[in-house]
Amino acid sequence: MKKFVFVFVLLASTLVTAQKNIYENMKFDELTEDHETLAIIPFIAYLELKKTVDHDELKVLAKKEGYAVQNALETYFARRKKRKKFNVDFQNIHNTNAILAKNGIDYNNIDTYTTQDLCKILDVDGIISGNLNLNILLSEGVPTDFSFMDYFSGDANYGRIGLKISDGETGKLLWKYENVITKKTGKNTNELIDKMMKTASRKFPYDKEKKKKNKD
Repeated sequence: MKKFVFVFVLLASTLVTAQKNIYENMKFDELTEDHETLAIIPFIAYLELKKTVDHDELKVLAKKEGYAVQNALETYFARRKKRKKFNVDFQNIHNTNAILAKNGIDYNNIDTYTTQDLCKILDVDGIISGNLNLNILLSEGVPTDFSFMDYFSGDANYGRIGLKISDGETGKLLWKYENVITKKTGKNTNELIDKMMKTASRKFPYDKEKKKKNKD
């Protein structure tokens, strides 16, 4: 019985924490009424690795992490879309990156463009973007040498991830979700995104079922 209560409290606290980390614009429905397609762009990664890495290599590794999240998000949305869960489409990331490249936009300068600029170039209604703060290379997997004492030393946390959706017409923030990255969050980028989005799924604004329940 005590074990059941502990698990229940743990799950409840996880859900509450997830909801506290979620923001949704009060005018979301109004701003997204005509939304049909969103583009997922590479995430901007900030690395503070424990091992010594020179500046140039660090930039290459950060770029790799940013594209890994972009790819993992597309994979997640593609799987969910097959179940008809969303009321928008997601632009193929290969097309997204190709169009950006043709316009002289890459990982190194994409953060200098506004949401409106990117949406116009990509011909989409909104942008999914975000930031990563990591002290490991998540794309290569979370370290397995882990002990209970790591929770007290601070080594249980590998960083944070912030995901946001912005409106292409106004540039306004529509939705945002932030999460701490730990071993329990996932052992690699794909697992992290899958678990994170499942936790936030009840609050994901483009979810058909969620919108239907709210109307009912």
